Amino acid sequence: MGHATTVTAGSRISGTGHYVPSHVMTNRDLEARVDTTDQWIVERTGIRERRIAAEGEATSDMAAEAARRALASAELDPRDIDMIIVATVTPDMPLPSTAVFVQTKIGARNDCPAFDIAAACAGFCYALSIADKFVRAGAAKHVMVVGVELLSRVVDWSDRSTCVLFGDGAGAVVVSESRGDGRGGILSTAIHADGSYASALRIPGGGSVEPASARSLELKRHFVDMNGREIFKVAVKNLSSASAAALTAAGVSADDLDWVVPHQANLRILEGVAERTGVPLTRFYLNLAKYGNTSSASIPIALDEAVREGAIKAGQSVLFCALGGGVAWGSAVIRW
Repeated sequence: MGHATTVTAGSRISGTGHYVPSHVMTNRDLEARVDTTDQWIVERTGIRERRIAAEGEATSDMAAEAARRALASAELDPRDIDMIIVATVTPDMPLPSTAVFVQTKIGARNDCPAFDIAAACAGFCYALSIADKFVRAGAAKHVMVVGVELLSRVVDWSDRSTCVLFGDGAGAVVVSESRGDGRGGILSTAIHADGSYASALRIPGGGSVEPASARSLELKRHFVDMNGREIFKVAVKNLSSASAAALTAAGVSADDLDWVVPHQANLRILEGVAERTGVPLTRFYLNLAKYGNTSSASIPIALDEAVREGAIKAGQSVLFCALGGGVAWGSAVIRW
């Protein structure tokens, strides 16, 4: 059982923003590095290119830029933010949180709580759920939620099964009080985890179990280790069930749903989710061809693009769904 709640009123997304590095790595570029082909990658994943952070660019740099753009979109000052939640599994460093660096870089108040959430690709859904609860409880008026990953530094660029999948980027939203002004709201959120799949997607080295050592570096234990087949099976099943539960909790039918903004991991997974939920793939907002899997960042990046393009319009209902290492998964339904 996961933790699910239904929201009747109280919070809404008041602003969105995203940032991706300027450097584009195409599938053709990867052909020169590992034994793969553009055709193979596109057919199996739907990914054509991804963004790679510049040397010296940190996770918090990307997060702060996405946050600044979300603040501008919400027409808020950094000092209006009451809490900062950063979803990431690629922090600047193990201690302190990436969120405290974001706080300083955007000029938020120096007494504003700031912390990280590590739920892999489901991180944004987890952070959104927490922000929603704080706002609805009256404990915060505006919460900055950032999903950000710098995965290019934790993938083994000689492993063709993983290095073709991931990219870097950041997306952010401001979750604000809903004042009954009819400007949309967060209708439902649900978050879940099943630790029995913990070994299917992980970075085994660098923690207390396998501290950094010459041996752990030599064995590449600090890079992403994934059982793709296992993740694929559990992703289609759990994303579908979580999406259906979120729609039921929000009182929205699959037919009434205007958009799905899913975690952009693999086109085949999303085709499976579309089939199971009965929501046609044409209603899925997809940008994974451009960015690959940016983990926690993928939903907020896609949301911001969809909003700025005018694809998502006022009054429309939107479903978020994501699954990642843990395995952790989550979903949310919002009215824009």
